[in-house]
Amino acid sequence: MKYRVATSSLNLRDFPSANDNSKILTKIPFRHTVKLIEKTTSDWWKVKLLNTDKEGFVFSKDIEHVDVTTDEIADIEVPNFEPGSEGSLDNKLETYKPLGDPAIPFRDLTSVASKLSSIRKIIDTLNVSKSYRYEKDDSDTYCNIYAFDYCFFAKVYIPRLRWTDKAIDALENGNEVPLVFGETVRPFYSNYIYDWFVQSSNAFGWERVCDVDALQKKVNANGGVGVICAKRFILNKSGHVVVVVPETETEKAFRLDGKIIYPLQSQAGMDNYNYFSEVRKDWWDSKDPEKGYSSAIFYYHD
Repeated sequence: MKYRVATSSLNLRDFPSANDNSKILTKIPFRHTVKLIEKTTSDWWKVKLLNTDKEGFVFSKDIEHVDVTTDEIADIEVPNFEPGSEGSLDNKLETYKPLGDPAIPFRDLTSVASKLSSIRKIIDTLNVSKSYRYEKDDSDTYCNIYAFDYCFFAKVYIPRLRWTDKAIDALENGNEVPLVFGETVRPFYSNYIYDWFVQSSNAFGWERVCDVDALQKKVNANGGVGVICAKRFILNKSGHVVVVVPETETEKAFRLDGKIIYPLQSQAGMDNYNYFSEVRKDWWDSKDPEKGYSSAIFYYHD
């Protein structure tokens, strides 16, 4: 029987939390599914994290039953590695895994004020303008990795990986498939992220927003997470994805006649910025057939 995580993040523990020696094995993201092994007590159930060998205990009130006869999303579990130990802001190892550095803060969801202050700390700590993890090289830029890391620590989900066709065939036949980078899973690049937002993101708590003015206002008012994602005219060229972040006393969106024209953003790419707005203008609206974008979308998550 399958259950889905109903909170922004759920701790998988080696013993029920009431045990003094209980420790967290991993954090399971929102909307990921687990297989029930045993309802051990009224509060703590033993589960298995799909497509891994990891088992443990979760708080039963933080998961919800999945009706696999009606819920198509549950048919194939989203691939997701737990945070890695080798990757860091100073190297490019294991960029397909979330960062496991305990010094990087998570968004504090206690209040709007705590969300706003913790987002500033996330941006300062990831320090995309200086961190080697996001620095462009001869072969690639890393907008998708930075957006994934930012969202991970903001406790919202966007995909970093997708199953290979062979793995999907096995999953559709009811088999569990181990996560092996380059064999059973491959990276989710920006053009694919665009498609994921349109097709699947509402199931993970995202809502589409009509324009950047509305997006920036929601991010500011609620301490939420905004994303702009653009798809290329030429699909074998990388699209682009940035996060829209709350304004601060010193970092502002660009307004014209009181309306936000260029929101306050944070990005990796050809140039990396902790904060920017008017320096790249409305980059998502470029119609250059070689370097521009066929379409762009704006999404928000509380």
